Amino acid sequence: MNMDHFPDNPYLLLTPGPLSTTKSVKGAMLRDWCTWDDDYNRIVQQIRNELVSLATVDPGYTAVLMQGSGTFGVEAAITTAVPRDGKLLVIANGAYGHRMVKIARRAEIPVSVYECGETEAPDADHLVDMLKEDPRITHVGVVHCETTTGMLNPISVIGEMVKSFDKVYIVDAMSSFGGIRMDMGEIRADYLISSANKCIQGVPGFSFVVARENELIKTRDRARSLSLDLYDQWETMENHQGKWRFTSPTHVVRAFSQALEELRAEGGIDARSRRYYRNNRLLVGGMRELGFRPLLTDTLQSPIITAFHSPRDPDYEFKQFYDQLKEKGFVIYPGKVTDLDTFRIGNIGNVYPSDVTRLLEAVKSSMYWKNPVDISRDRHCPVSSRQHERYLTQTPSF
Repeated sequence: MNMDHFPDNPYLLLTPGPLSTTKSVKGAMLRDWCTWDDDYNRIVQQIRNELVSLATVDPGYTAVLMQGSGTFGVEAAITTAVPRDGKLLVIANGAYGHRMVKIARRAEIPVSVYECGETEAPDADHLVDMLKEDPRITHVGVVHCETTTGMLNPISVIGEMVKSFDKVYIVDAMSSFGGIRMDMGEIRADYLISSANKCIQGVPGFSFVVARENELIKTRDRARSLSLDLYDQWETMENHQGKWRFTSPTHVVRAFSQALEELRAEGGIDARSRRYYRNNRLLVGGMRELGFRPLLTDTLQSPIITAFHSPRDPDYEFKQFYDQLKEKGFVIYPGKVTDLDTFRIGNIGNVYPSDVTRLLEAVKSSMYWKNPVDISRDRHCPVSSRQHERYLTQTPSF
């Protein structure tokens, strides 16, 4: 398909999703599809199979596509998986962990919260204590990449603890699946949730859940919602070869299929992860040189999105900084940390190191305030220059 007639976007989305996509992904949406047509349903089945293969090498898993954003998928998983006599424990160190809590409370699901603090990783010993103290807990949920801060939570360690108590493990991998290699069998996850417009680099319109099939089968007639009934959606897709229960986002599905083709062409998740890591290291190193301080230490930082402390200058104002960067072709995110003034820059999507280099030049020319933070004299700088050099040059482990 010749995409030369498509105009370029006026700016790159440096966000955790929706994100910048290729012309070919956008172009895949130019054709209309019938939801009952065998050609379309074959695409759905191919997507489901490929999602499972990306999620694990182990047998016994299945994938369900759900209309709506990532939160729809999280809500479908929680409100279907947890039984009436069950209880959910959520490990929360950001807005999206707390959203899981809000979902549970709205659905009147008993829930406990392990509050880690927004810049702290969960402590395994504390998690064990909570599981010992409350035998009513049946399910444990955590966000892998908490995009409030860019925190990357230790889902494998958590999974070992959860399974040592024989609990069901739900992982919100919204912003990490497809961009960081993980295996559901290795991390012991029963449910893994993501959406079309994240690291697979599709467009918004549906979420998906990869589930351990024998666990999902237990949830028949358990859901608290008709449209968010994960089991019924799965059963329909299984029995009708890719058919959705209700109107499916056909154009978005076709774009996602194209995005999966482009993921394969790039070299798979490992290759994409290396690109994201390179983007992140270049960004963090360049921003530090300009005087900006990352919120998290390098050991906690994901390659997905990075939060930075706002300059401590009375002339700085995020909206003005944002507008200047947008005029230069880059859109960044406001901060979401409760008690600190921050902003965030994403590294995922159709973004390459050359784009990050151009961004850094745009940031430099947009620093209109008088005294940007000089982290070389900042006693709160989280790492030494030598540690940072090691961070920039190390090979990521997958």
